[in-house]
Amino acid sequence: MEQIYLAIPLAPLLAALLAGLAGKWIGRVGAHCVTILGVATALALSLWVFYGQVFEGAPRYNATVYTWLVSDGLSMQIGFLIDHLTALMMVVVTFVSLMVHIYTIGYMHDDPGYQRFFSYISLFTFAMLMLVMSNNFLQLFFGWEAVGLVSYLLIGFWFTRPSAIFANMKAFLVNRVGDLGFLLGIAGVVHYTGSLAYSDAFQAAPEILKHSLVLFNGHAWNAMTVICICLFIGAMGKSAQVPLHVWLPDSMEGPTPISALIHAATMVTAGIFMVARMSPLFELSPTALSVVLVIGATTALFMGFLGMVANDIKRVVAYSTLSQLGYMTVALGVSAYSAAIFHLMTHAFFKALLFLGAGSVIVAMHHEQDMRRMGGLRKYLPITYVTSLLGALALIGFPGFSGFFSKDALIEAVGESHAVGACYAQWCVTAGVFITAFYTFRMIFMTFHGTERMDAHTREHLHESPWVVTLPLVLLAIPSVFIGWFTVGPVLFGGFFDGVITVAPAHDVLGHLGHHFESPWRFLLEAFEAPTLYLAASGVALAWLFYLKRPEWPAKITARLGPVLSILEHKYGFDWFNQQVLAGGSRLLGQAFWRVGDQWLIDGALVNGSAKTVDWLAHATRRLQSGYLYHYAFVMIIGLASVLAWFLWRA
Repeated sequence: MEQIYLAIPLAPLLAALLAGLAGKWIGRVGAHCVTILGVATALALSLWVFYGQVFEGAPRYNATVYTWLVSDGLSMQIGFLIDHLTALMMVVVTFVSLMVHIYTIGYMHDDPGYQRFFSYISLFTFAMLMLVMSNNFLQLFFGWEAVGLVSYLLIGFWFTRPSAIFANMKAFLVNRVGDLGFLLGIAGVVHYTGSLAYSDAFQAAPEILKHSLVLFNGHAWNAMTVICICLFIGAMGKSAQVPLHVWLPDSMEGPTPISALIHAATMVTAGIFMVARMSPLFELSPTALSVVLVIGATTALFMGFLGMVANDIKRVVAYSTLSQLGYMTVALGVSAYSAAIFHLMTHAFFKALLFLGAGSVIVAMHHEQDMRRMGGLRKYLPITYVTSLLGALALIGFPGFSGFFSKDALIEAVGESHAVGACYAQWCVTAGVFITAFYTFRMIFMTFHGTERMDAHTREHLHESPWVVTLPLVLLAIPSVFIGWFTVGPVLFGGFFDGVITVAPAHDVLGHLGHHFESPWRFLLEAFEAPTLYLAASGVALAWLFYLKRPEWPAKITARLGPVLSILEHKYGFDWFNQQVLAGGSRLLGQAFWRVGDQWLIDGALVNGSAKTVDWLAHATRRLQSGYLYHYAFVMIIGLASVLAWFLWRA
């Protein structure tokens, strides 16, 4: 089995190396063939592992592949932990990645960096697989940093664009802040356990709970709380939670396929997966869970508001990702880890579908992304329209779609929780249902319905995308619609994660909900008694009223809501604060150090000052070397008289 587990991440890694290093020799066709084959191999093996784990009861695998380094008794190893959580993540990552690879053939057809792009996305898949398959913090951190590195390369893929370079640098710097917290959390685990292995950390968790740390003004913090909050800071960076969310909308500067891969199955889901994997630690710190809960709720609501005013079709979907990641984080905060992973899975399918659908629209519109220049595209792009509509219905939680099962279960779990911040979180996620429905169908109506607002040249050349683009849309639409029916029972209420995810009895909100779960059909019927369904319907109706029935109303309303609109358009001032206060303050501090330290102290006093001192001494001593004999005789007489005077004075 170890060879099978090794082959899963190594297949896309080998493909990435071939496409990247031998791209000139194998050509475009060779690059996409080898990378698609590598990811397809990883998917096939992942499905086989999933089948064995879930349906044949294969034992949990936790073993070391090899020891990389031993330093001062600390063993640093590469190893795999294969259980139901890992198997599920492997299938999601490889399936979405395969769809993105196929889609890329059509989307990047004319791009000069074709082979390089395929190499990067295959490398991205390898990095995420190493992350989710790890059984220790070293390998987790390797995968964590590797997905960050490849995302940096992909966001700035079109490196001739200043906006792309700004975006990838922004993502890099913001994630360094989160990764510092993540590294401190890992260091805390190593400090108290002397090991990097998950199993050792989980076994020692009750002992860690007995320790405390003094951080500020002599106030003692529980060591477990500090470790969990530090780990979650890492998750805030990777999964783009407030205030470390600012990099994600700008990641749209990369090609659309990578937007789908980052937002759906790889980088941004890493933080959600990590917290779920660390449930034995987080369950021992209610304070950390409340921090997770409040941060997630704030992200879910307030990032949704930004989607209501965005006009770039990709940014609308990006703000939707931020909001849905907030929903997953809320589920983590109320100890509904299974609900978070379930929503992660369903979200991966329909969010990848929406991003790839947006890319199909962008290609058809000759790379126009402003929805105000679209409209009426459904008759030109029928497959893109139908699949995007299915993805939108899944996103808003339309009854029977995958997003309905995962989001409704999540919201109900929050309602059952008594954690600190649960009331605030319930209000945020419930209000977010209306907001999600509004901005999602605002996008659908502005893009595919209503008056055609594109120029005549674009209209004449509009046509459906080629099959390599539409096939992944159809294949992603299938799980977006149906997968909830087959998975809601076993994943949420059937003990799918027993022995994998730890939940304290006092926090088991899903266990309480499970007593009332009978079947997906019953779950569907009960939705008509809850307010979320009607909130979603109201959001769709309002979007229809504003953008189809009375399209002149939004301009009139926004004219009266100028200050509010300005706040939303400026993204609550986070970018201004980061650029002007943090970056600007850092530049001013750097200039001050440069002037005082470099110019005055180093250049002025040490370097130039030393040179000037030597020069002055040289000029002074040069005057003594006149070449006249009587000058030398005079100096000798004066010197001799001085020596005699000194001896006489001492005597």
